[in-house]
Amino acid sequence: MEPNLPDVVLWSIPAFVLLTVIEMVSYRFHPDEDAAGYDTKDAATSLTMGLGSLGFDLLWKIPILAVYMGVYELTPLRVPVLWWTVLLMLLAQDFFYYWSHRGHHVIRILWACHVVHHSSRKFNLTTALRQPWTSATVWPFYLPLIACGVHPAALAFCQSANLVYQFWVHTERVGKLPRPFEYVLNTPSHHRVHHASQGGYLDRNYGGILIVWDRMFGSFAAETERPVYGLTKNIATHNPLRVATHEYAAIARDVRAAGSWSERAGRVFRGPGWQPAPRPGAEAAVPVPAPVSVEAAAVPAPVRVEAPAPASVTAAAPAPAPEHTR
Repeated sequence: MEPNLPDVVLWSIPAFVLLTVIEMVSYRFHPDEDAAGYDTKDAATSLTMGLGSLGFDLLWKIPILAVYMGVYELTPLRVPVLWWTVLLMLLAQDFFYYWSHRGHHVIRILWACHVVHHSSRKFNLTTALRQPWTSATVWPFYLPLIACGVHPAALAFCQSANLVYQFWVHTERVGKLPRPFEYVLNTPSHHRVHHASQGGYLDRNYGGILIVWDRMFGSFAAETERPVYGLTKNIATHNPLRVATHEYAAIARDVRAAGSWSERAGRVFRGPGWQPAPRPGAEAAVPVPAPVSVEAAAVPAPVRVEAPAPASVTAAAPAPAPEHTR
């Protein structure tokens, strides 16, 4: 019997709209020069990506639900839907969400899906709505829950609850919370780190509801400096189709240009920044100095003595250090 659980995303839409409007108004009357804030085109792109994901998710759910139901019918295990089992299912789903999220950062073909969510250089509540259109890569991570007897409808409820929770952590208007909350829960401070593009912040804080998974598995980083949002190589477009597919196109170009099958596999299944080892013979030749004639070697070069600069001449100031780039 299918569990009768509410659609928490649908019920949360009015709250999404209200909180987004409040955040926009807050920037209007209390601007923060250091915060990323809002940009009209960027926010419109995020909303378009969110609406598009709803339609594409309906298409992906058809084959995914068929697989889930097949596994559920094959397993002899059954987890009843009670108040305390729902809490346990939420905990288990958050655990597998951590590994799904981590996998979508460290495997390039999965990153091609998830990169959409990180493509904005702003960080506000509309960023939470910037969702991918190719989320069919997520479902394998939750197969263990189905095999343990969790009904697909119960899993969908837990995933929706996790998604709704993460909406509010996409903001710069909330600072750090009291230490007990920061230690256990995913908070705006932790998630700002996750969306940052600085080297020390990259691939950190994957947790959905709980941050304890990151503390346990070594992927936690505290917010110490102001984040710089976006990608290490940002895309200059607000076209939703390009936002949704740009990394897949980049993978295709790299695969076509690859010189071997191992490189092709690496371009797809290694990390987003992976580069193949230099090919044999591709190293630049070391220049050989030209031979010096015997006559030239026999005659010492004249020594040029520079007169010391007058004391009134001011020494040149050292050149400024280059600015940090990302």
